[in-house]
Amino acid sequence: MHDNRSPHWRQRRAVAATGADRGLRPLIGPPGRPTRPRRFFTVHLGFTAPDAADAREQAVTYAEALSLLRPEVALGAAALSPADAWHRAERLFCGAVGPDGERCVDVAEHPGFHHAPGPGGLGWGDGDA
Repeated sequence: MHDNRSPHWRQRRAVAATGADRGLRPLIGPPGRPTRPRRFFTVHLGFTAPDAADAREQAVTYAEALSLLRPEVALGAAALSPADAWHRAERLFCGAVGPDGERCVDVAEHPGFHHAPGPGGLGWGDGDA
């Protein structure tokens, strides 16, 4: 290091002079990153399957298993596409919004009622299920 005049050192001296080191609330805070809103990201997992129907079934199984291990995974956002055509992604789960704001967790294009997550989840809509 050739230059001993770091702006961070000057700021530390200024924070110390305000009494922050004695438990008082500092008037000047350390530099920090502004808090940003949380963003949505997607992970793409590759696997082989004999055909599209089997691939959809495996993808649903993988998504449900991962959501059990990691509850922060957005199960309703799970999609399936051929490895060389991500622009052809198809939703795996229904995601229909119910009367209380809950989302249906059944597979996409399922027959019957919609059901909220959890045992005994609220059901709504038309059908026999």
